[in-house]
Amino acid sequence: MTDVSNNDRFHPINLFEYERLAKQHLSQMAFDYYSSGAWDEITLQDNWAAFERIKLRPRMLVDVSDRNLSTSILGQPLQLPLLIAPMAFQCLAHPVGEVATALAAASAGVGMVLSTLATKSIEDVATVGQEQNALQWFQLYIHKDRGLTRALVERAYTAGYKALCLTVDAPILGQRERDRRNEFALPPGMHPANLATISGLNVYHQQGESGLFTYFAEQLNASVTWRDLEWLQSICPLPLVLKGILREDDAIRAVEYGAKAIIVSNHGGRQLDSAIASLDALAEIVAAVGSTAEVLLDGGIRRGTDILKALAIGAKAVLVGRPILWGLAVGGQAGVSHIISLLQNELDVAMALSGCPNIQDIDYSLVKSVNL
Repeated sequence: MTDVSNNDRFHPINLFEYERLAKQHLSQMAFDYYSSGAWDEITLQDNWAAFERIKLRPRMLVDVSDRNLSTSILGQPLQLPLLIAPMAFQCLAHPVGEVATALAAASAGVGMVLSTLATKSIEDVATVGQEQNALQWFQLYIHKDRGLTRALVERAYTAGYKALCLTVDAPILGQRERDRRNEFALPPGMHPANLATISGLNVYHQQGESGLFTYFAEQLNASVTWRDLEWLQSICPLPLVLKGILREDDAIRAVEYGAKAIIVSNHGGRQLDSAIASLDALAEIVAAVGSTAEVLLDGGIRRGTDILKALAIGAKAVLVGRPILWGLAVGGQAGVSHIISLLQNELDVAMALSGCPNIQDIDYSLVKSVNL
């Protein structure tokens, strides 16, 4: 793997350059799995374009000589308002996979959400963050086998995760045509580390189909409703975070059913194509829930100015997904650390130039003139 700190040939200086470089380090199947969206990838592209539609209105003559990017989520401190989104199968990018990502996140003081479909175990990833009291959440799918779901939740609680992050926008898997064309499958010897107890689990090769599609069809419970949140909270005292909310009424209902935080997300454009961009849904959800739940944004973050815009519209923090995988593919833990550092430095500059020395100074007036 490339050492991004000592690469004389090419030293990426932004997230877009990392993506181009990562393509050289990944198989076509792995790159397409990470980068693709559903159907025509309209929502995937709109997640990025939404940030371009928002313009900033900086304040002038503000003392920004001393800046502070720190914040807190559900009472736990972060060095900057960023969490790493839950992403499956990170060992496709690097042999150490989710452990390398967790090490980078803990060292930088940012959060990490571990996917149910991780290629490293709940316990191995938790161990990485325990010494630094890192913010680690566990992302959950409710399986048809409630016993398996309960076991995953209990393992996460025992291992010290700080919240359960339930993905609610995937009752079935979105149609990702690049995966279908590639007949996406995990290579021999790689498997979802937390699902070893599933009899006949198949995320491997299926003729004419994606192995991941087969897994979703066979294992995930498409009948889950709001009432299942009560069951989930009855088996675990961890705060509940709902990921995948795009509507005001769903946000209100999430709070009514006990959610402590909401992640405004369209699954990175990988589920329902033509769904609204995450950023375009943010303002109404923030207004709907007020102070009753913390609101985070997932989808399309590529620059520090993107983070600034999301915070100005009302997000408490953002989640970053694919760019983390590009860093992981290029340089392992060092690559992920560099991705985080680039975003941190860009946010720092953007805050200074906008007249915001502290996260608390970022407010709606920075984007007030834009029709959201």
